[in-house]
Amino acid sequence: MGFDDDYEHQSPLLDGEASSSWSEESDEPVVVRTGTVWTAMAHIITGVIGAGVLSLAWSVAQLGWIAGPLAILIFAAITVVAANLLIDCYRAPHPELGPKRNRSYMEAVRLLLGDKSAAVAALFMQESLYGAGVTYTITAANSIRAIQKSNCYHRQGHQAACSYGDGVSMLMFGALQIFVSQIPDFHSMEWLSVLSAVMSFTYAFIGLGFGLAKVIENGTIKGSLGGVSTSSTASKLFLAFQALGDMACAYPFSIIVLEIQDTLKSPPSQNKTMKKAAKFATLVTTFFYLCCGCFGYAAFGNATPGNMLTGFGFYEPYWLVDFANACIVLHLVGGYQVFAQPVFAFAERGMRKKFPNNSFINQVHTLKLPFLFPVQISVLRLCFRTLYVVSTTGVAMLFPYFNQVLGLLGGLNFWPLCIYFPIRMYTAQKKIQPWSSQWLALQVFSIFCFCVAAVAFIGSIEGVISARFG
Repeated sequence: MGFDDDYEHQSPLLDGEASSSWSEESDEPVVVRTGTVWTAMAHIITGVIGAGVLSLAWSVAQLGWIAGPLAILIFAAITVVAANLLIDCYRAPHPELGPKRNRSYMEAVRLLLGDKSAAVAALFMQESLYGAGVTYTITAANSIRAIQKSNCYHRQGHQAACSYGDGVSMLMFGALQIFVSQIPDFHSMEWLSVLSAVMSFTYAFIGLGFGLAKVIENGTIKGSLGGVSTSSTASKLFLAFQALGDMACAYPFSIIVLEIQDTLKSPPSQNKTMKKAAKFATLVTTFFYLCCGCFGYAAFGNATPGNMLTGFGFYEPYWLVDFANACIVLHLVGGYQVFAQPVFAFAERGMRKKFPNNSFINQVHTLKLPFLFPVQISVLRLCFRTLYVVSTTGVAMLFPYFNQVLGLLGGLNFWPLCIYFPIRMYTAQKKIQPWSSQWLALQVFSIFCFCVAAVAFIGSIEGVISARFG
């Protein structure tokens, strides 16, 4: 019986099944947890298969037929290892309260590493989650614009000057997110994650089908072992580094692991269920990533677009292009929430604890709508979440560069959030002695991932500067 199982049987408050009990902090009722391995997989796939899958063909094109697929497999392995380290930190011994759930990434850092580490992690954490919202807004706008262009090309021909801006599309997506953001928390959005996961499978299959059909139509597999040729070695390196950043952004889900794990029922222990969900979700994701990335590169070679379904390598059947992009938008509605809900929970929980008697922050109103069930409206939730969505939309409108922003976020956040802090927490949790064989293996793993993140960040910074000012 392991650490997680021991806690599962020692503390009835941790089972989450008795709705009359209260949490360890004694200020919130214990949530009834109903999640399963399937809902956890849906949450992970919703959060992971999104903006990233659409850029993988371009990423493989920059790295070539050997390094491209190999890099995808390496990132998959890194993701599983890092996720398992963090999953083991879900339950931890509290010095005063005994066995305790870490319901979020930040709770785990604070308990296992202390307040100073938590402050540093909080900066990266909130920036990463916020950046995901910006990226998803950019991606959704690209897909909305792609639907408009597809219809225009169908009516006027493929050489027509069909040009549409991103601003209106971003505003439309932002307006929808203001409404969807009123979903109270992760526990209330299982249906949205399942819908989004179905949408992600749908457009991934369509993208895969388009790539395969294009390869068959061409009668040859395009591309080369070294990838896209450039005018200089420096340009080649920057593009290859940016491709690594795109892959780094496409895979990891460490920052939402504990929030997802906290939705799971027991028995079996959340630890076992979450590891199973992480493994199978990563396998599914890797299959789609390899297929979409490789078939996309095989179809277009050096001309592979930055976004497979909006770069217009595919024109017909136009209705299928439209449908795939509509699926992307629907998926991103849920994907945005997967990354926004931890921010909402962190900020709102902190404000409620700091101002427990403030009516604006703590009061909930019941709105009775005709022919519908009563709706619980929190003024704090309405105002804070609206401002959050407005801000992500504004930043997306300032920097609407899909591949570059993906790579920048991947390079910036991959190592500290997905590797460094999980390793430190795991080491503290398991009391691993410095210079032991396990400690050395974890440090080598961390150094390798740091080097990958550093070059990805450098390449993506150069890409953003060139796109903005070049």
